[in-house]
Amino acid sequence: MVGYEFLDEKGTFRLSNPELTSYLYFPIANESGVMSSVTPTLGGDCKMGQNTFILAPVSSEDLHNNKSSRNFWCNVKGKGIWSATGRSAKQEAVLFTKDKEETVLEAGLMWHKVKRVSKEYGITSEITSFVPYTKDTMELMIVTIKNSGAEPVTYTPTAAIPLYGRSADNIRDHRHVTSLLHRVEVTEDGVILNPTLTFDERGHQNNSMVYGVFGSAMERVKPMGFYPVAEGFIGEGGNFENPKAIQDDGLPYVTKGFKIDGYEAFGGIRFSENTLAVNEEITYIIVLGFGTSKESLEETAMPYLSVKYCRKALEETRLYWENKLNITYKTGKRDFDTWMQWVNFQPILRRIYGCSFLPHHDYGKGGRGWRDLWQDCLALLLMNPRGVQEMLFHNFAGVRVDGSNATIIGTKQGEFIADRNNITRVWMDHGAWPFLTTYLYIKQSGDLNLLLAETSYFKDPQAVRGEEKDTLWKTEDGNILKTSMGQEYRGSILEHMLIQHLTAFYDVGEHNHIRLRGADWNDALDMAKDRGESVAFTFLYGANLEQMADLIITLDAKGTHKLLLLKEISLLLADNTELYDNTAKKQELLYHYCRECKHTVSGDKIEISCKELADNLKNKAAWIKNHTRRTEWITNKDGYSWFNSYYDNNGLAVEGDNNKGVRMMLTGQVFAIMSHTADEEQVKDIITAADTYLYDETVGGYKLNTDFGELKTDLGRMFGFAYGSKENGAVFSHMAVMYANALYQRNFVPEGYKVINSLYSHLSNFNKSRTYPGIPEYVGDNGRGLYHYLTGSASWLLLTVLNEMFGVKGELGNLKLDPKLLLEQFDKDKQACVEFIFADRKLKVMYYNKNSKEYGAYRIGNITINGKQYDCDNNHCVINRIILENLDSNQLHSINVDLI
Repeated sequence: MVGYEFLDEKGTFRLSNPELTSYLYFPIANESGVMSSVTPTLGGDCKMGQNTFILAPVSSEDLHNNKSSRNFWCNVKGKGIWSATGRSAKQEAVLFTKDKEETVLEAGLMWHKVKRVSKEYGITSEITSFVPYTKDTMELMIVTIKNSGAEPVTYTPTAAIPLYGRSADNIRDHRHVTSLLHRVEVTEDGVILNPTLTFDERGHQNNSMVYGVFGSAMERVKPMGFYPVAEGFIGEGGNFENPKAIQDDGLPYVTKGFKIDGYEAFGGIRFSENTLAVNEEITYIIVLGFGTSKESLEETAMPYLSVKYCRKALEETRLYWENKLNITYKTGKRDFDTWMQWVNFQPILRRIYGCSFLPHHDYGKGGRGWRDLWQDCLALLLMNPRGVQEMLFHNFAGVRVDGSNATIIGTKQGEFIADRNNITRVWMDHGAWPFLTTYLYIKQSGDLNLLLAETSYFKDPQAVRGEEKDTLWKTEDGNILKTSMGQEYRGSILEHMLIQHLTAFYDVGEHNHIRLRGADWNDALDMAKDRGESVAFTFLYGANLEQMADLIITLDAKGTHKLLLLKEISLLLADNTELYDNTAKKQELLYHYCRECKHTVSGDKIEISCKELADNLKNKAAWIKNHTRRTEWITNKDGYSWFNSYYDNNGLAVEGDNNKGVRMMLTGQVFAIMSHTADEEQVKDIITAADTYLYDETVGGYKLNTDFGELKTDLGRMFGFAYGSKENGAVFSHMAVMYANALYQRNFVPEGYKVINSLYSHLSNFNKSRTYPGIPEYVGDNGRGLYHYLTGSASWLLLTVLNEMFGVKGELGNLKLDPKLLLEQFDKDKQACVEFIFADRKLKVMYYNKNSKEYGAYRIGNITINGKQYDCDNNHCVINRIILENLDSNQLHSINVDLI
């Protein structure tokens, strides 16, 4: 098997015989709601949401089990039927023989093309699939049929698109009954499906979505006829890979005006017979579309039935998505630079698809979760910082006054919804991510004023951090926290973050670490609600408290000396070691606060000085650091040392030696390093232990945990997974990348690079990972990358490569340069460069390592901005934001840095 090759620096790649690899799928979508997946043989699905699938929903196993797919048939005179997508019984039968057809896939950002050559039939097909970037809710196929043989070819073409037209729920729930709702009409250009009702979890409702498939040959040559019903197309005893209508004139097509009710709809489009001379070709357009009415659907679809218009739309779509990516890299590893373009693109995909709607992501009903809101903002901050301040501001409206948060995110910015299932679950890590993202925003922008902006709090029946219900709350009260006087309460963004961290500080278990509750970042640690504790995220909350104090000190230095906070928060600002050491008193204090805020708040505010508040937070941060260092550092019988990450539901430490072997988890090590809880020597010990127990080059690097060897129902469902899969011992990209980020932050640069390079080397080797370019959620025990595209690890990898590897980062709005590139990353001319956006200016930073020095041996020397000298110190350089803002916003500006 030969892997893919990149064709340009934009990420366009080519792969031969892609159908010989299982589980491949590719995303094509737009920002107007169309979300498709397409396989090398044009399987996959297309939808606008959980309840509006035009093609039947598929999960990963359906990709090889399902015969229902997009298809384009040619009945070749004297030779029989042939599928341009390879989905015929005959073509499937010779897939692993010498008679297999030659296929080549080319794909780029949001477009997918497969070329297929049949020597037997003398035909070559080329099918390009894409979704226009505009507001048009269409998926398009440009199908070109060419005579690649030695004599003329006569054939009759038929497009074949199975129309599903309903909710994903109906795959198993009333599949046949919901087909009885179908109303199908044939027009002169295609087949329209307009169901009468929808049956799904929302109940029985009038249908509001119309679906259609339309086609044309060349410049608007209309079809001859149509097959609008699935059973009429496949015929008795037939199927989608051996349909009777293609080979039997006894199953006639219908024409404009035909209507039928109550059957599975089908977009079968018969074009007229055609004869191609040698090397002659003809192009067909197939449009799959959504509309709010028959008229709006047809109006949107009709322009695309022109080949010229469709090809123009394809080119515009390619340029649109390519222009979205404004960070590029040039190092001595050009394939890595190009591969990173796909990583850069993945946060865009996740904002469109959420965490659902691709074949491996066969769960949920669309949308993003709380963590996703904040982690996707990380990438936005770096790629498209405009509008991020407003987004962050609105996101804080999802915080509850007890420090927990809404878990269902609406479609509008700042819209949060009460849990439809009334499930009370608190993820203990949720309070940490908003600060991480906001801190990066302030570092990038210098916008300290965001901390003082006021917004509302989320309100629903969940109260006391998920322990109780507010029985006084009614749906008609709305989802905004009120004062006792019935007024909407608003507090500063800083106040929101304080509440998230202070409530967590007191929400401790018996070992005085923050309770695990429903889970932390690792959703599969979900069975230790009563006595579980997350040492790992206690590290992170402690670091956040310290950094929050630093921001408050900066506010003070900039002239804001006093802050207004909700009066009830004064309970959480108690500050003495005796209290901090006493878990029962901490729990009691938290409960008192939560009860005070259970239904409403007073609305009164207290004034506190920035210095007093910063000292308070630093004391709490220092207590966490000292407590975790003292209690959780372990050394096993083989002499390896690291931090324990968790306590289980029996109140027992999870890691260390066990009669079933060594137990070690990566998560706690990441946050111990990142939070500076681990000192220099401890970081070295952690690296040694991780290399010994967690590193496996054959699957891409560092596993999430060792094999615990038991079904550990006192900690989480992850231990029910096969070891080496998902959260149980896979190379889980998100935490592996965060491990690299933590190592880079602590200047363990070769070790951080090893993490990223191991993961990249494995994933970019198609014969091992069997995935398209980019970073998947995890690598399984057989080396296959799984759950591609929709992963928060992409944002963290982008952040790590730009901010840490290239050392390009914000310093309270100024630009800091602190490169951490290894010698092998410089090209043959000893250069490495990155282009990016900062201070709303397009910048190109070029590092020159003329003396071929390794990291640690070089330092920053001469710096020029557009050829003009800029002075800075020898360790790192900070360029004042004002200097950058005075540059022309329409030009690319060069910052050249000599490393000496």
